[in-house]
Amino acid sequence: MDPWCDSGWRYVAEVLAPADLPMLAAHALVAGHDSPALRELAGLPRRSDESEIRALYVAAMDELGLPLPDGVTAGRRLLVSLAWALVRGERSAVDVGGGLGWTVEADTEEESRFLSTAAEYSEWMGPERLPSWARELEAAARALCAVSEYGGGHTGCGAVTRAGT
Repeated sequence: MDPWCDSGWRYVAEVLAPADLPMLAAHALVAGHDSPALRELAGLPRRSDESEIRALYVAAMDELGLPLPDGVTAGRRLLVSLAWALVRGERSAVDVGGGLGWTVEADTEEESRFLSTAAEYSEWMGPERLPSWARELEAAARALCAVSEYGGGHTGCGAVTRAGT
């Protein structure tokens, strides 16, 4: 997985903080990506003006030929990412259930099942219900991962992208 290439949907879904973008850009340069806006973004401090960071990020993605997805696609990617994180043991069911603060539209039966099961979570869910809900969520996550067009929850860029080439 290339974190820069995978950042577009995370940016649109608002799970990637603007303060993290300069360091992400620096890592992208080390990985072989290159563009004027990417270099400028990599040189900014974390505490730079968020609007400047955002503008440079969008410009860098454009210069590298990496279009930002629409909100629906970003939301669907968020669902798949959370499902993969649960299946891989990287996040708990409670983390996933509490991680859907962003409005997400489901497009498939599997996405709908995962989303509706995750939405059942509440911090007031009793200990008698929590284990069965977690099993239901994991089953829904496995079903979603099995059919998702977003394999492994990541996009990848293919070949390293350089501006103007």
